[in-house]
Amino acid sequence: MARVGSRVLALLVDIAVQLVLAVVLLIIVGLALSSVRVDAALEGALFTVGAVLVLVGYPTFCETLTRGRSVGKYAVGLRVVRDDGGPVRFRHALTRSLVGVAVEWPGLVLPLVTWIASLTTMLANPRGKRLGDLAAGTMVIHERTPASWGWVPGMPPPLVGWASALDLTGLDDDLALAVRHFLARGHGLAEPERSRLGQALAGEILAKTTPPPPPGVPGWAYLAAVLAERHRRAAHRLARARAATAALWPGLAVPARPATMLARPPVPSQPGARQDWPSHAWPTPPWLGPTAEQPDWTGMRRPPVASTLRQAAPD
Repeated sequence: MARVGSRVLALLVDIAVQLVLAVVLLIIVGLALSSVRVDAALEGALFTVGAVLVLVGYPTFCETLTRGRSVGKYAVGLRVVRDDGGPVRFRHALTRSLVGVAVEWPGLVLPLVTWIASLTTMLANPRGKRLGDLAAGTMVIHERTPASWGWVPGMPPPLVGWASALDLTGLDDDLALAVRHFLARGHGLAEPERSRLGQALAGEILAKTTPPPPPGVPGWAYLAAVLAERHRRAAHRLARARAATAALWPGLAVPARPATMLARPPVPSQPGARQDWPSHAWPTPPWLGPTAEQPDWTGMRRPPVASTLRQAAPD
């Protein structure tokens, strides 16, 4: 979530843009009315219209057209989103702008008092919300925060055979990227939102792929298997394309990856392996255990997803 420092910096950039916009409007209106006699009432009306366009129109239309970014927010790497994470619409942007002009900046109602109230709200709110965010049901987030991808589970060995028969033609890049984000960064989400998002992603995957996963498969394993199989097939396509390129033009050939890196993970064959699942229970993910440092059954550490999306089928 964006805090006071970055939001103040974005506000200063927006104020500079608004000043430039105000000067441009003054010049345009001055040139347009240079040969017309203007009385005090018309001057007051033009001033009011200009102030509304600069103070309310600019942030409203910027955030609506760019889905949550004004010039200042774009420069700092911030974006306004709804509380559920979706893009803001016109009504959200307009509410934020009206509340901002009235009580925050410039603050037409008790400027000093409302400034202090808005700053206090931002510091006290766990999501850094200002008064306009509380009224509109929005929040401001960082969209260019440096962060690693985190741990993404590989192919669960019990799902190797099932995944090889998957029809992935309906799985588009955007949905696959959303699944990767969820698996890699799910540890930063709080429950129950994490499980709800996982359920929604699993439902979208189920609607676009066949066959469905066997009963009893944890949601994180199902999503990881689909993503891993998609990556394996893409790697094979890339290897074939590179081989064709090398045959036509050896000078452009890229060193091939070892075949073992493109192969499917072996199905466990040792005694007690999960070849006869789901009669055997799936292992408890380590993030539900006593310590997050405990490796899971694949030997990986610190997996980030903490929700089970699919329940075992009734006997």
